[in-house]
Amino acid sequence: MNYYEAELRALKKSNRFRKRVLVDYSVRDFASNDYLGLSKNKEMHAFTCKQLASSPLHSPTSSMLINGYHQIHKDFEKLLCKLNRFEDAIVMGSGFVANIALIESLVRKNDTLFIDEKFHASGMLIARLEYLHVKVFHHNDADELNRLLCASKAKRNIVAVEGVYSMEGDLLNKEIFNICDDHDAILIVDEAHSSGVVGENLLGVFELFDIHVKPNYIKMGTLGKAYGSFGAYILSSSHIIEYLINRAKPIIYATALSLYDTLLAHNNLEYIIKNKQSITKELNIRRKMAKELLGIESKSMIICISVGNNQQVMQIQSQLRGMGFAIGAIRQPTVSKAILRIIPNLSQSADDFLELCRCISTQNG
Repeated sequence: MNYYEAELRALKKSNRFRKRVLVDYSVRDFASNDYLGLSKNKEMHAFTCKQLASSPLHSPTSSMLINGYHQIHKDFEKLLCKLNRFEDAIVMGSGFVANIALIESLVRKNDTLFIDEKFHASGMLIARLEYLHVKVFHHNDADELNRLLCASKAKRNIVAVEGVYSMEGDLLNKEIFNICDDHDAILIVDEAHSSGVVGENLLGVFELFDIHVKPNYIKMGTLGKAYGSFGAYILSSSHIIEYLINRAKPIIYATALSLYDTLLAHNNLEYIIKNKQSITKELNIRRKMAKELLGIESKSMIICISVGNNQQVMQIQSQLRGMGFAIGAIRQPTVSKAILRIIPNLSQSADDFLELCRCISTQNG
């Protein structure tokens, strides 16, 4: 019995049908979020495996609150706190899950969540819970957020934004930090696409904007993008981490983060800090090329090109794949207008990106 046949037909008709496609190593990858190319660094992989081989266990075996919290987790959390200047940290399964953990546990009865309209789908999903009081504000609109907070009668106000927005690649409006301070609002900053990409030490927008960490700030980041691993972390005051440990269901009831992924991310973060100057130079080379060849100025590593409708964006993606390039084709309703999403990550050479830019100019001319 094909229970969802009609729904699937409708998705196909509107060019919104999705399917899994195996990674094709024969094409040059400008689609993934492997910003620094660390997923292909065999030396870091081998080094991590060698370290893990000396551990009594190679997997966590249970939740953090039972018997799954290992020294490997603790050491990485300490490094994250030291570099980012937060009091405490906790690692967990993924950025998607981390956003669910934060919003579901922090926003209680009589609280209000203020969320940017372009916040990640993980936040929008949990914001639909019936008992949550939610206000969605226009993208990066600090003035509207200020008006909403001024009118709020909530016990606690919680604001959720991103450091770099995942579809268009634009930076968070810095003024939002000041507004949250003025209203004593808790500020959640999802740095999934900014950690490892911006800032003097490539630590994200807190560093880029020279933000002094305060008790109302929470930073979430992922390990599966610039850090070349898998998982996520939350940085905050010790008070909030203690609260999450006691109330966040994805922490309480899920198996702790993989020891390999934690250790690999730890090693890769140290690698980034050690090589920050050469990495920043390569990132800037690609940003400059995007500006000169595509007319797009990006402070992140996400190049967004609007192309019109779902059918057209899929056609261009297919044509570029035939030329040997993998890029993202993001369709409605994920975005308001279909876009090509290009990641000039460091696993591909600058010359390859140059060739891709020229092909895009031809296809989208």
